[in-house]
Amino acid sequence: MVVIIVAILVVGGVMFAVGRNSSSPASNSQLNGPVTELADMNSLLNKPAPDFTLADKTGALLKLSDLRDKTIVLFFNEGLMCYPACWDQMAQLASDSRLNTDAIKSYSVVVDTVKNWGPAIAQMPDLAKANVLYDTDSTVSKMYGMLKGTSSMHYGIYPGHTYIVIDSSGIVRYVLDDPRMAINNDKLVEEIQNLQTPK
Repeated sequence: MVVIIVAILVVGGVMFAVGRNSSSPASNSQLNGPVTELADMNSLLNKPAPDFTLADKTGALLKLSDLRDKTIVLFFNEGLMCYPACWDQMAQLASDSRLNTDAIKSYSVVVDTVKNWGPAIAQMPDLAKANVLYDTDSTVSKMYGMLKGTSSMHYGIYPGHTYIVIDSSGIVRYVLDDPRMAINNDKLVEEIQNLQTPK
């Protein structure tokens, strides 16, 4: 009898996991080829940013390469579990007019699911402004090496607090991994201005 109950629980657990994964936002299935985890995020510098497609909070899919004519800021972070630091960082990033223009777009990449954001927004209404992309199975975070940053408090499992700046030709030009969990908008603006200044 015990063996039968254990077998039922195991099968039920597997079915739940499969169902849960299949209900995640369509994104990572659209990556080309196998995904390998980048061990060092700094190796992204001066190379083409790995392409991806992720769902935003409306369910719309955003493909990085479709934004090739814009400067992109990606903020990989722990998401809702990181309160209040990440919440403040995401809200500030989205509300900064210098980092959200026709030529510059900023996004927070989290491993949460969209359904958990309602209660968080009720608690902090400014969080509704955040331009969030949902990397629910951490595939993009792995591809960018975000799970192994110095700032990760859950090393190998969750991203830490890392900013990536991608220029309008799709090249990664700046990586800031910040264990202090500070608001880094001024630094990001400075780096973007440096990119736009003729050498």
